[in-house]
Amino acid sequence: MSYKVLLSAIAIGVTFAAFLPYIRSILKGATRPHVFSWVIWGVTTFVVFLAQLADSGGAGAWPIGVSGGITMYIAFLAYVKRADVSITVTDRVFFVSAMLSLPFWYFTNDPLWAVVILTTVDVLGFGPTIRKTYFHPYSESLTFFSLFTVRNIIVILALENYSVATVLFPAVIAVACMSLIAMVLYRRRVITV
Repeated sequence: MSYKVLLSAIAIGVTFAAFLPYIRSILKGATRPHVFSWVIWGVTTFVVFLAQLADSGGAGAWPIGVSGGITMYIAFLAYVKRADVSITVTDRVFFVSAMLSLPFWYFTNDPLWAVVILTTVDVLGFGPTIRKTYFHPYSESLTFFSLFTVRNIIVILALENYSVATVLFPAVIAVACMSLIAMVLYRRRVITV
């Protein structure tokens, strides 16, 4: 087994380690994910997985594919559990912008442009969650987003081909997760003072 496959397996393990407690927390009602964010993330993550495969990402792309499938399941749970159904005009703008951006990757017929567009869309998916956690900083799991930061760093190390098309998505999402964590920690501190 090559070290890239081993790193990919570790990243998949971290993916499950992040998702399983998060899913349990949703089922218990402790975590209330925003359905719009999770639909956006599920769709974009899976399409980025396909684009990474097209650009020879190899084993490093596998955790992204696994993550895309599980993310769609969380979107389903968020909808079924009515986890966070407060949908504002801003949330709708993020959602519509994200969904309208998806067809553009098809017309470019280039994995690089697909990943650039879908990474932008995925970052837009953070919008509703940022708004929600700004006002309700205890409504999300920091462990989950911390594990995803680590997972995305491992994904980068596991990639078999390093290019903007293969590295951009996991790098940007790692930074987005770290930014969300920093904002939540700040808001928790402010609210308790």
